[in-house]
Amino acid sequence: MDQSDQLDELLTCRLNFGTKTVEPCTIVIFGASGDLTARKLIPALYHLFAEKQLPTPCKIIGFARREKSDEAWRAELKEALAQFSRTKRVDQAVWDAFAVNLHYCQGEFSEASAYQKLGDMLSGFGNEQLRNNLVFYLSTSPSQFAEIVEHLSKAKLLRRDEPDAGWQRVVVEKPFGHDLASAQKLNSELTRFAHEKQIYRIDHYLGKETVQNILMFRFSNSIFEQLWTRQSVDHVQITVSEKIGVGARGGYYEEAGALRDMVQNHLLQVMALIAMEPPVSLQAEAVRDEKVKLLKSIRRLSASQVGANVVRGQYSEGEVGGHARLAYRQETKVRPGSSVETYVAAKLHVDNWRWAGVPFYLRTGKNLALSASEVRIQFRPTPNVLFAAQCGPKLDANAITLRLQPNEGITLRFNGKVPGTSMQIRPVRMHFSYDAEFGAYTPEAYERLLLEAIEGDATLFIRRDEVETAWGIVDPIREYWGGQALSDKELYTAGTWGPVAAEQLLAVEGHSWRNPQPIN
Repeated sequence: MDQSDQLDELLTCRLNFGTKTVEPCTIVIFGASGDLTARKLIPALYHLFAEKQLPTPCKIIGFARREKSDEAWRAELKEALAQFSRTKRVDQAVWDAFAVNLHYCQGEFSEASAYQKLGDMLSGFGNEQLRNNLVFYLSTSPSQFAEIVEHLSKAKLLRRDEPDAGWQRVVVEKPFGHDLASAQKLNSELTRFAHEKQIYRIDHYLGKETVQNILMFRFSNSIFEQLWTRQSVDHVQITVSEKIGVGARGGYYEEAGALRDMVQNHLLQVMALIAMEPPVSLQAEAVRDEKVKLLKSIRRLSASQVGANVVRGQYSEGEVGGHARLAYRQETKVRPGSSVETYVAAKLHVDNWRWAGVPFYLRTGKNLALSASEVRIQFRPTPNVLFAAQCGPKLDANAITLRLQPNEGITLRFNGKVPGTSMQIRPVRMHFSYDAEFGAYTPEAYERLLLEAIEGDATLFIRRDEVETAWGIVDPIREYWGGQALSDKELYTAGTWGPVAAEQLLAVEGHSWRNPQPIN
């Protein structure tokens, strides 16, 4: 290790002052027979156990309708773990130690007797903390959230107003409502039986390492934060593209569409982190307060404004990466004449002092040319003198790109002289790669989110007013589209970057999309 590396090591600041000690607890997974449990939750818990981050003791109970024994459930999970864990290898000794903590409880979500059985199982562990410190993970249809929480309350497994009797937390998966009214109704139903501080609304996107790094990049580096204003920034582009189609999720997508599935949660959450003001502290509520303030500052679109500021699209037949793709309307469980959007591009404005006049362009889509998530901060062009006067549009404006996935990293783009006797300028980049710099594994999002739910840290979870504010932004768009058939110009060929109208959305102000590039 050279002297500069030693200095970097000395300057490493470990932000562990707010970390809570994890207490023994039981995690109860409702809907334990589903894909999420096998693909994400159990692999995440297994890796946390292997790295000694779970509390000791810690029990995991799967609650589902199907009849099966503990041994049968464990065997199913071990087989899934070998397929879906990030290491693709199951350490037998670690698995044996982990598996003894896995238990199965068969029951109907609607039957009070099933919750009594669950209570008896918890009491049978013979440990007060395992009985009273509970994480209830609702990996079920949102329509069952309220019913489950009510039964848990009646069985005295979930206590809203008894803080001395251990702690209980309820983790709920998206979609959290399908519009503002349904989200408000669901929130009201849940908070009848659980306090808001007990409810952890999960968006796995917020568990990604690079999404969390947005705040650190902004607020621990003074040179960048000073540029993060309307005086320096011309516009912002946020892209979440997927090169896969809807596949087997056609039935779900017919109800959700890209607006509900991606914009209302993932894209608006990233936008909030990119544009929010510095929080007064790193405490959960301080961070979430600033996110809500930002979301409330986003200008609402009237029906007459949606058409000029939002573009929808749907993929038609094409080819992605040399593989033929069906049109969306040919996918399983999709209506032949469906007008559901598989692509959305939107221009949003933030009406506050920092961002007034700066457009934020958001886009997401299925069956696009490349799978990538990134944020591009495009700075204002240089004055039209000196080099800019001679080069015109060929002198590219500076930009910072935060690549969230894959090939996570940060790129600064600026202009440099091409070596040689002639005077030539072209864009160059300085690139920071997480993998090259740190060389360490990046934990799955669910690992971090589950651990923080156990610790009681709600920073990366979505608060009630965040959910409702986000729905308030997208509902007018959804209502404007309701019942309107897609036009031909809204269709795009699979393997391209979306409909032509999306390019026109930016061209009005002299901008163009900067498509993510493959990074080796």
